Order: sequence, then C-alpha cells, then structure tokens
Amino acid sequence: MARSGIIGGVLAALVIAGAAVGGALVWRPVIAAIDPPPPQSFDPELVKRGRELAALGNCNDCHTVRGAKNFTGGLPVATPFGTIFSTNITPDPETGIGRWSEEAFRRAMRSGIDREGRHLYPTFPYDHFTNVTDEDDHALYAYMMTREPVVAAARGNQLRFPFNQRFIVAGWKLLFLRRETYQPDATKSAEWNRGAYLVEGLAHCGACHTPRNALGAERAHVAFSGGEAENWSAYAINTQSPAPVTWDADALDFYLRKGWHPDHGTARGPMAEVVSNLSSVPASDVHAIAIYMADVFGAPHTERSRETVVAQAKSIQGKTADPQGATIYAAACAGCHESGRPPPYGGINLALSSALSAPDPRNLINIVLAGVRPIEGERSPIMPGFAGTMNDRQIVVLVDYLRSRFTGQPAWSGLETVIEQARRTQTAYLTTSAGPASAPAGVAQRDKR
Repeated sequence: MARSGIIGGVLAALVIAGAAVGGALVWRPVIAAIDPPPPQSFDPELVKRGRELAALGNCNDCHTVRGAKNFTGGLPVATPFGTIFSTNITPDPETGIGRWSEEAFRRAMRSGIDREGRHLYPTFPYDHFTNVTDEDDHALYAYMMTREPVVAAARGNQLRFPFNQRFIVAGWKLLFLRRETYQPDATKSAEWNRGAYLVEGLAHCGACHTPRNALGAERAHVAFSGGEAENWSAYAINTQSPAPVTWDADALDFYLRKGWHPDHGTARGPMAEVVSNLSSVPASDVHAIAIYMADVFGAPHTERSRETVVAQAKSIQGKTADPQGATIYAAACAGCHESGRPPPYGGINLALSSALSAPDPRNLINIVLAGVRPIEGERSPIMPGFAGTMNDRQIVVLVDYLRSRFTGQPAWSGLETVIEQARRTQTAYLTTSAGPASAPAGVAQRDKR
C-alpha cells in the first residue's frame, strides 16, 4: 500500500508539473488597453518611415479585401489545416488595434501573441518578424496608428479540430519559433547586411519561397528552395533556381523595382503584389535586397548566359514536330513573343522564361488562362488571357509545344488536373472578394495571421 501510494504521488506530481509547464507555455498575460493615441502625436518622418516598412512587409495586400478600406482584414488563406482570415489592423478601438500599446504591438510582431494574450497562427509571419528591430517596430506602430480607423469585425477562422484550439500554437512555437534577432555578418558589406536583414525579417521572402514541413513550418535547411503561394509556384531563389539565365544583382534590382526584366519575364500572381509595394520604398533598400539575394542565387554561369540560352533554343526549334501546337502558338503567341519588340512592349523570348523551365507548370497555366493585366497609369507589360477562348485540350497542346520547343525538357504530366484547378481558382476569385482588384485572376492571399 505504501509503495503504491508513493507511485501514485509521483505520478500525480508529474501530472501537476506537466500541467504547470504546459500552462506556462500557453498562458500569456493581457496587456492593458490604452486610449487610441491621436495621429498628430507621431512624428511625420517616423510615420513616413513606417509606411516604407509596411510596404516592404507587403502588409496592405495581406490585410485588405478587394474593394474594402486598407488594412481592414478579412482575407482568407487556405492551409492544410483549414482557412485562416487576416484581421483588422486599423486603429479602430473596438475591432482593430486602436487600444494596443506599442508594447502589445511589439509582442505580436516578436512572439505572435495579441493584446489579449492569445496565440496568433503563424500564417502571420512572426517567425520572420522576430528579426525586426525595436526602431523599425516603433516606426511601423506609428504608421499603423495614424491610418483611418475602420470598423471591421474579424471573420471566424475555419479550422479543423484540434487546429482550432489556439493553445496548440504554443507547442508549434516551442518547436519552430526562434526568437533571436538578425545578427550582421562582419565579413559582408553593410549593403549585403541590410539586404539580409530585410529579406530574413520584414520582407519575409522565405515565407513563400521555402518549402514547409507537415506542421507548416519552414524547412530552414533548404531555405529558398521553392514553395507555394495561392496556387502559384514560388520558384527556388537560390542555386536551384529554374531561371534559364542566372539572376545577378542588376537584374534583380531592375525586376524588383519595375516588375519585369527582359531576360526573365514579368512578375505575376503574388509576386506582382510584392513588386508593386517595392516601387514605393527607397531604392537603396531594394538594391540591398538585390545584393543579398544575388549572393543566395550564386555566381552566374557562362552556360546560362542569355546568348547561350537563346542559341540552345534555336538549335531545338526544328525538332519540334507538333503541327497543332505550332498552329495555336502562331495564332495566339507569336505575334508578341516573336515581334522583335523588347519588353514591356513586346513579349519576352520564351526561351528565357522561368515558367517554361520550372518543374511545375502551374505558373505558365495561370498566365495563359489569366493573362497579364496592365498597371493603371503606367507603361507595363500586357497579355490577354485565354481562359474563355481556349478549351483544356488546346491549352494542353499549347503548353506541351512551348515546353518542347523552347526548353527541350520532358513534357509535364497531369496538365489536365492543373488546368482544372487553375480554372476553379480563377472562378472563385472572380465571384468573391478574396483578392485585390489589381491582381490577376487566380490570386488568393497569403500570410494572414
């Protein structure tokens, strides 16, 4: 009896200790509400810097429903565990963050915990925002608290059990959240370090371009090796990049500021939103990102120069013997892509297209279906979509022809399934308010909390 009593006591103590540890991991205190600070209390220069940082973080596209006021939330992100909706981050005191102190704002950014102590789902990329400095969080807070307050209640997430229980996020953080901030590399230039700080932090490039494990965490050991975003393939942006011509710093700088490059094509899907925001930030920050990412891509190779890639495509052109594909290409594509006009007024030489060389056909199919919409008020690339004028079989024939003629690589498999999914996504986009008006059809949203 005495022995069983001792064992029972030990087990009870272990249960209590486990519960105490679990409670300590899950529970976070409420941070006291404040009266919304008046906008004029913030220095205008600080607010301006916050606006630039918010653009670097792509905050507006993740927190703005098409046709709604900026930053009012409600956008869905589909995950393997269900759908999560972004929240209202305007300074409305009841439905937004108007009663959040700067301490509460910083805790959300660094630890993924809201003012009331609730764990936020990591679709809000605080696993990157841990790298943001106090100074930049201060500027972001100033910018957000000077936006127009809008009443917009949060939509309820649609998650399966047990993922609808927020306490499990505490366990996810224990496994995957690294709270240390970015540390500069003394062997690199100040510009490289600035780019690294932005890419690994506020810009959270890895959130789309890094593959994830079964629990939705980035697989850090294969960073930038490619991922998924809103039914688009986020290409590998390291040495595994499918780009026929190796990216260098100058090409990246041009592409990130303009949204296209003659040796690489046009930014579409989620990346179009990113470059749209980058057009409003200091050129020095964009160049720093380009310097850092060029290092991640690796040194250019002579066998992947523009001249070599175009010559290789010409050498295989005569070996393509699909008359049906050639006919569709001549009618629908050649007029722009073989016009001789440089981008953005003419189409890119398709031998240079990452969409054709990539291991996944989704991006090419999305572009064929939805086209490329012009940017209002700018001279920008444009391409008609063929969703309404080509049937699935014609698109399969065209895509097979393009892949064979311009890359010589084996045909993709399962094209019919990819086309069907792309059409469903496009239809859903056009019949709901789940995306910005300027985005191409097929685009949903990402990185919501």
